[in-house]
Amino acid sequence: MLIESYLEKPYWVIDILPKQVPANSRGQYFAVERHFLEHPKVDELYRKFTDILLKLNCYEDFDVSPDGEQWLTNPEPKVLEALVSKCMFQLSMLYISLPTADAMITLSGDDTNMTVYNLSDATLELLRPIVSSECLFIWKP
Repeated sequence: MLIESYLEKPYWVIDILPKQVPANSRGQYFAVERHFLEHPKVDELYRKFTDILLKLNCYEDFDVSPDGEQWLTNPEPKVLEALVSKCMFQLSMLYISLPTADAMITLSGDDTNMTVYNLSDATLELLRPIVSSECLFIWKP
């Protein structure tokens, strides 16, 4: 799998906010983002990300990799939870490939969002209620 090929495709964002914050926003986006990346808020956020992935894995097979080289197919829930946690604490990346949907999800330990590349209408329809169930939003920039 070529991660780089997905990174060039259109993407959607699973986020704490309902839409992209404009560059000229009068709000305090960066202060709020820092707040959500501190404990205990970051623990809650990554729990939500883990739960989204677990729910998605009930419908879609996926492969997970922390480095883009070694991949685990449909890891056990505790293994997936540990991978997301490791990503959070080591401020690293996690790649989730959905082969049958031809999509990829990325998670970075220093972000308050996940990015979904090459999202089909069918997968979007599946993801919307899952993301909503975790009180998060999915939007296209």
